[in-house]
Amino acid sequence: MFRLSNTSKNLRLLVFLGLLVAAIMPVAPQLNSIAVLAHEVEVSGDVAATFHLEPNHNPRAGQPARVWFALTRRGGQIIPLEQCNCQLAVYPKGYKAGDKPLMQPPLKAVSAEKYRGIPGADIVFPKAGSYELELSGSAKTAGSFKPFKLSYTVTVR
Repeated sequence: MFRLSNTSKNLRLLVFLGLLVAAIMPVAPQLNSIAVLAHEVEVSGDVAATFHLEPNHNPRAGQPARVWFALTRRGGQIIPLEQCNCQLAVYPKGYKAGDKPLMQPPLKAVSAEKYRGIPGADIVFPKAGSYELELSGSAKTAGSFKPFKLSYTVTVR
């Protein structure tokens, strides 16, 4: 009977790994182009917001990025922009209370995924770095939901 030495076993393992890498290589460039849907959810009082930033939570400095917030009240009912006195403020990371925002992009009603008429805005971040997006709001109809303030950290390339 023929017996393999440890060197032969190691060589076979290296050949196998090489063949495996060679088989995966043609697919590897495609892996970078697969879109990843990322959402962040924050809660303030009786309001929750699903936050998304296009494209794929990877904004680039100097290029437009669309941000949207799917607001819901307790029980899951959507809060459209027309029912909310909402404001969006963009701050540099590490800002202090009382600092003026870098920008306050106007909110508009947008449709995204399964949501219709939710608050959204187009933002052009001035330079690479970290930013805080602060969405605050109150109900246009008293008692519909409590005032809220939500904050999201965004990294811009």
